[in-house]
Amino acid sequence: MFTNNSLLSKLTFAVSFVIVTIGLSSSASAQETITIQQAVERMLQNNLNIKQAALNVSTAAVNLQQSKAAVYPSLNGSASSNLYFGRSANPTTGLVVSQNSFQGDGGLNTSVDVFGGLTKVNQIKQNKILLAAGNSNLDKIKNDLTLQVVTAYFQVVYNVDLLRASKEQLIVAQQTQEREEALLEAGNKTIADVSQAKAQAATAELNVTNAQNQLTISYLTLSQLMEMRADSDNYVVVAPTVEEVAMAQKSYNVNEVYNASLSIFPDIKLAQLNREAAEKGISVAKGSLYPRLSLGAGLGSRFYYGLNSLSSDPNFNTQIDNNLYKSIGFNLQIPIFNGLQAKSNVKRARIDYEGFKLQESLAKNNLNKVIAQAIADLRAAGSRYGSTQNTFNAQKDAFNVIEQRYNVGLVNSLDYNTARTNRNKAEIDFIQAKYDVVFRSKVIDYYLGKQINF
Repeated sequence: MFTNNSLLSKLTFAVSFVIVTIGLSSSASAQETITIQQAVERMLQNNLNIKQAALNVSTAAVNLQQSKAAVYPSLNGSASSNLYFGRSANPTTGLVVSQNSFQGDGGLNTSVDVFGGLTKVNQIKQNKILLAAGNSNLDKIKNDLTLQVVTAYFQVVYNVDLLRASKEQLIVAQQTQEREEALLEAGNKTIADVSQAKAQAATAELNVTNAQNQLTISYLTLSQLMEMRADSDNYVVVAPTVEEVAMAQKSYNVNEVYNASLSIFPDIKLAQLNREAAEKGISVAKGSLYPRLSLGAGLGSRFYYGLNSLSSDPNFNTQIDNNLYKSIGFNLQIPIFNGLQAKSNVKRARIDYEGFKLQESLAKNNLNKVIAQAIADLRAAGSRYGSTQNTFNAQKDAFNVIEQRYNVGLVNSLDYNTARTNRNKAEIDFIQAKYDVVFRSKVIDYYLGKQINF
């Protein structure tokens, strides 16, 4: 009797597992498959924070272009017209007359800075650095979001396996409950045994629900990072292979990784460029302390029309020729006292420079710390992976023995459920450790500027 029940139980489990597997496979076949590299690329293409940072770069480029144009001479035209009633000066004769009149003026004026404390030149240099800093900030945002995508992607991969394992455990728990109920009817089990089996099945069902919820949330997080529709039914992710897990268990040197990251990591480049821009800002501020010499020139003429004595007024062309004037001259501005504004600007610029120097040092120190932590995490993950693998294999073998003895009535339901719980926990720990070691390896690749894929 026990043998037939055991055979029936195993057959039912096999059929159920095949049905679940086929169901998952048919569902997955209708879905788009996204690799970790494709997930990163979609984020880079769609993320709104990246687009906003790109607009900031465009603004910095316009600022640079404008500062370059500022060194060229300015040229402005002007025109005005006025009606006069009563006494007014006749510009053609210089006499004050009592008559209504119309007067028009027009001209061109140009000006160019000869010397201005090199403010404009230094502003161009600073804007070049700020443009480079804007590009580095864009790279930094891309880098930070890439790490977020990788983290979210691995969370999905882990939760997919967790849900699969939970469903398998639920099938076994339900079969155990059915078996206990059948044995109760045959008088070979007690109500307590059946209640214990029901409790185990309910716990397994709850685990499936929790695993499904975690998977849904992780899909939502990944979809939001890629700016995709938040629906876990429209795509599936690719899990790392066994070879990838084996390759992830590498040994890294902290100093080597750190030195390699210094020249390529956007956070460091951004901090360096911000410090250089602040240093150039001191030179820009100092320019206000020097005299400013500019060269100007002008060309203009006017037209006067007496409304009360039309015949006495020369024609338009004659007046324009007669009233034509030209000018050229220098303008010198010497700062003597302006409420300490210029000196205060220089002091503020120096304070900003010291602040950005500290930020650069902090960025380098932080990079060294996170790389050291990442390498330590990878080593710990590798050790945990080996331990959990051994534990899982041992618990799986132990459960197989207990299950065989349980099927022939040599082990009670309490020992069987305990062995199954231990085996399930060991499997979940192993799944987590397996993906954690790959994730930690990809974090090192991230700091080395390598493309993240598998």
